[in-house]
Amino acid sequence: EVQLVESGGGSVQAGGSLRLSCTVSGYTSDDYAIGWFRQGSWREREGVSCISRSDGSTYTPDSMKGRFSISADNAKNTVYLQMSNLRPSDSAIYYCAAMSTAYYTSLEPDEYDVWGQGIQVTVSS
Repeated sequence: EVQLVESGGGSVQAGGSLRLSCTVSGYTSDDYAIGWFRQGSWREREGVSCISRSDGSTYTPDSMKGRFSISADNAKNTVYLQMSNLRPSDSAIYYCAAMSTAYYTSLEPDEYDVWGQGIQVTVSS
C-alpha cells in the first residue's frame, strides 16, 4: 500500500519561507511521480509543482516559479517543496499526491491515485 506523509507546515509571516516534506512508502519501483497541490478555502485545488522519480524531471507552472521549487532525496524517499517569499494568499492546505507512471509528470489532480492527509500553511501579513 502506497502511503504519503506530509510534514513541515505551520505559520509564517509574509516574506518568510517554509519547506514541506512528503515521505513516500509502498512503491516497489521508481515508476511514480509526486505532485504538490494546495487548496484554500475559497478556491479549487491548485497544482504547485511535480517531480518524476524515474528521471527527476520536474514541472512548475510559471505562476509558481521563483517562489516554489521541488526536489527529492531518493535515499530518504522524500520529496520537498521549498516555499519562499510567502504571501498571505499562499495560505492553504498543501497536499502531496502520487501516481504510478514512468518518465512523466503532471499537475492534473485526476491523474493522481494516492493523496496525503494535507498540511496547513498559514501566512500572516
